[in-house]
Amino acid sequence: MTDSPIANPGVKFPPPFLFVAGLLVAWLIQRRWSYSLLPGASAQPGEIAGWAALAIGIGLILWAFATFLRQRTAIYPNQPATQIVRDGPYRWTRNPMYLSLTIIYLGLSLLMNSVVPILILPIVLLLLVRLVIRREERYLRSAFPEEYAAYCAEVRRWL
Repeated sequence: MTDSPIANPGVKFPPPFLFVAGLLVAWLIQRRWSYSLLPGASAQPGEIAGWAALAIGIGLILWAFATFLRQRTAIYPNQPATQIVRDGPYRWTRNPMYLSLTIIYLGLSLLMNSVVPILILPIVLLLLVRLVIRREERYLRSAFPEEYAAYCAEVRRWL
């Protein structure tokens, strides 16, 4: 009995929903109990860093999207990939879109001046790995066994 290749990663929801949910839960908690990251007068450096992180995250995700579009492979993790993408930001990280969402999340946390979303971020990332990344990796190992193994040996999951 041979294992047939997996048709697609089988992710049932758009992964950005995890980050939005984390921020929403943090916002709700912050409304009830205020836990500032930086005291009022010193919050300005946090705002500057937050805007910078937002700009970096948006730039990175646009670069990753553009790279996938140029390679004509699926962006959404419920569609089959046509190839392993190794250029653009995929030279340094296997998950630049998720890295960019993490950077955007941290930037928004700084702009909210709240410690709560930062405390929730590990849960968001744990769910991302378990519900999305592991499925994607299993699919890519099935669809492109040798090429994906070589890629994993060369490029880290995050950085």
